[in-house]
Amino acid sequence: MANLTLVQAINLALIQEMEKDDRVIVLGEDVGVNGGVFRVTEGLHKRFGPNRVVDTPLAESGIIGTAIGLAMGGLRPIPEIQFEGFLAPAYDQICTHAARMRARTRGAFTVPMVIRSPVGGGIHAPELHSDSPEAIYAHQAGIKVVMPASPYDAKGLLISAIRDPDPVLFLEPKRIYRAFREEVPEDEYTVEIGKARIVIEGDEMTMISWGAAVVQCLNAIEKSGRSVELIDLRTIDPMDTETIIESVKKTGRAVIVHEAPRSGGLGAEIASRIMELAFLYLEAPVQRVTGFDTLMPYYKQELEYLPEEPRIGRAIEELAAY
Repeated sequence: MANLTLVQAINLALIQEMEKDDRVIVLGEDVGVNGGVFRVTEGLHKRFGPNRVVDTPLAESGIIGTAIGLAMGGLRPIPEIQFEGFLAPAYDQICTHAARMRARTRGAFTVPMVIRSPVGGGIHAPELHSDSPEAIYAHQAGIKVVMPASPYDAKGLLISAIRDPDPVLFLEPKRIYRAFREEVPEDEYTVEIGKARIVIEGDEMTMISWGAAVVQCLNAIEKSGRSVELIDLRTIDPMDTETIIESVKKTGRAVIVHEAPRSGGLGAEIASRIMELAFLYLEAPVQRVTGFDTLMPYYKQELEYLPEEPRIGRAIEELAAY
């Protein structure tokens, strides 16, 4: 076992899959010589060479379009989009082509690729560097959306994503890239895409979250002293509805926490599923603690926007008192 940060766990997964399968290549802005803006791909260029770790021009649509062609041609490319805000220029390639190619060709062509991108706030980055766009891509059939919240899950989920026969959008919460370490097996292993993790068990209420917000949830639960069952979705799409519903039926209360804006966020979808499948078990309305329906503010107010521990703690007390 190794004691790794999330960055190190992802780097290890890339190394092991590239050693195992010479079809796996990495491409993107600064991923090669510089090792990526967050150094996630550090050392890969020296280890595997410029033909498998490719520095590209600053052209997100071109990066993803090229990766789609490589995947259709038999490779397993891992394109990196340097920040989540720059997924937008590649939206057409991701949703019009990568996600639809299997259906469009009736299975004659598939697109086995993993699009990696850092997401979320909390690091005082400039505009277009701190958003949480997971709901946008979860709405698109044909592409899986994954967001790990721990080093162990990051490695296992990335290996599963690389081996998946269809495109996966792998969103990496940059706020926790180096925030903590965790024991991670040095041997290869996988974490199932589409299966949530019960982080801590409880019987007073259910809390559902993903990405960096999971850490804030843990802090709030610890301070509250209440018995809260915390679920880390791990995978935004496909979503593990069964685990959510089983927990809510047990606890009778639910609160959903995410960084993205409130309106149209994944919290609304989860709340709807709870209402449809566990309504008679509820003892209180489903609560949401989210970002706000505005642009991510600059540095001074950034933490006011994010669902930090104090806001989550207030929601726990309000839900318990209902």
